[in-house]
Amino acid sequence: MLLIFDLDGTLIDSSQDLAISTNATREHMGLPPLDPNLIFSYVGNGAPTLVRRAMGPDASEEAVAEALTFFLKFYRVHALEHTRLYDGVRETISALADQNHSMAVLTNKPVRISTDIIAALGLSSEFPKVYGGDSFPVKKPDPMGINTLIEETGAAREETMMIGDSSVDIQTARNAGVASCGVEWGFQPETFTAYPPDFLVRRPQELLQLLASKSLRNLEAQGSSKAT
Repeated sequence: MLLIFDLDGTLIDSSQDLAISTNATREHMGLPPLDPNLIFSYVGNGAPTLVRRAMGPDASEEAVAEALTFFLKFYRVHALEHTRLYDGVRETISALADQNHSMAVLTNKPVRISTDIIAALGLSSEFPKVYGGDSFPVKKPDPMGINTLIEETGAAREETMMIGDSSVDIQTARNAGVASCGVEWGFQPETFTAYPPDFLVRRPQELLQLLASKSLRNLEAQGSSKAT
């Protein structure tokens, strides 16, 4: 299968570095810090949206633009101070690679920072394709990223799955006509109430079980089709 992973809240716990960078940006702009939990709720739609929300509704376009420039520079330097893989992710990704699944990352985080993080965490060989929020003219939940990966890998749409921690990922999967899998350990699992995923896992290792059962069901369906 082609497995397309979100990054923040799915593969990596970047919560502390994002909160520190966001509050450093607010300090630069003369504003008081925000509660980290509020910042986490802003994650998922890309850095411009994160910064715009963090600056508040009264911020001018000029102020938001200055804040975004500062945030990107600051975060690029500090993105790996606390960021780590979630427990079980490395082992799960290694097992999926051994099973010859094709894997890619599709995130709304800037692609250069995303690629640097994946490389620093030792996952570049497992994720040869990484697309970020600035890789295309549109971001998730637009299906362009998934459609591009399907075209580039030659994967069948029915053998493609988007895996993520928020409704943005589920919407993206729906828009592309592929399966979706939500993860409960990320930043925004509560958003699955509005956009329920096709599948839901509580820890990374459950993804292996899910894919094994999905493959078995596919084989059974193919067998029934051939019998008729």
